[in-house]
Amino acid sequence: MQVNLDLELLRTLVAVVERGTFTAAGLQVGKTQSAVTQQMKRLEEDTGQALFERQGRQKQLTEHGHTLLLYARKLLSLNDEVMGALQQHSLAVGTLRIGAPHGIADNILPRLLRHISAFLPGIQMEIHVGRSPFLMEDLTRGNIDLAISTRGSDTLEGMLLHSSPTVWLCSADYIFNPHQPLPLILADEISLFRRIAIQALEQQHIPWRLSFLAPTVIGIKAAVRAGLGITARNVELLGPDLRILGEKENLPRLPDVAYYLWSRPATLNPLVKQVIDILNNNRILLSGAAKNRPGMAPE
Repeated sequence: MQVNLDLELLRTLVAVVERGTFTAAGLQVGKTQSAVTQQMKRLEEDTGQALFERQGRQKQLTEHGHTLLLYARKLLSLNDEVMGALQQHSLAVGTLRIGAPHGIADNILPRLLRHISAFLPGIQMEIHVGRSPFLMEDLTRGNIDLAISTRGSDTLEGMLLHSSPTVWLCSADYIFNPHQPLPLILADEISLFRRIAIQALEQQHIPWRLSFLAPTVIGIKAAVRAGLGITARNVELLGPDLRILGEKENLPRLPDVAYYLWSRPATLNPLVKQVIDILNNNRILLSGAAKNRPGMAPE
């Protein structure tokens, strides 16, 4: 009997490989860790092959898994190309100006741009990377058409784009000392993550000191990599040279941060409404509002 592969399962498989863990993959496809685990079991049942094998504490692709991954990427690419070609917006032209904060410029933003481009291949996009308050000001003044921001607004229209866990980050070789005030690496101006970190520590009466101030996420990440202290940021900032601190170090749990895509209600750019419609109608393509926390997937 012929078996038809489920593209949603293949998309999750690719996300698992790209993000490294079932939990991180869940953030990308908008599913919980347990849902990702069940999807991978279904994919193994559909193919009749073991796709993952244990190597130490982690799971790696088997030879069959690598083969399926190769075809999964081809099938998904072709699917997205077909859907883009069939969309009524595919003939749209013009320029779309999008603003995004530094913290998501390397992860959430590229996925958003890729999907917009798939459905609107004829448009030109201008990217403005900056701090959230300045991006919202630019949007209000008409300097950009869309802004991704954690800030709220009573005068702009917004849709939830992504919900991200906030975690304590330090360098991979950082030595945590519970007997010393916590050395914090923070933004040098008003910042959501700065407020989250300080409030969480003060509520738990955990002593801290200011170790390093930086005007940008690049500076913050450089200081963390150098081992100058720890910082509170969205989990997408985590890389191979960083690690997460948490309950084992008696650090407080931090709230998730929601990123919204904002637009002006009276915008004159017709591309804005088309983009909003595309995103609303194709939520599977977005890094949805996942509520799971980082960690290993259940085996």
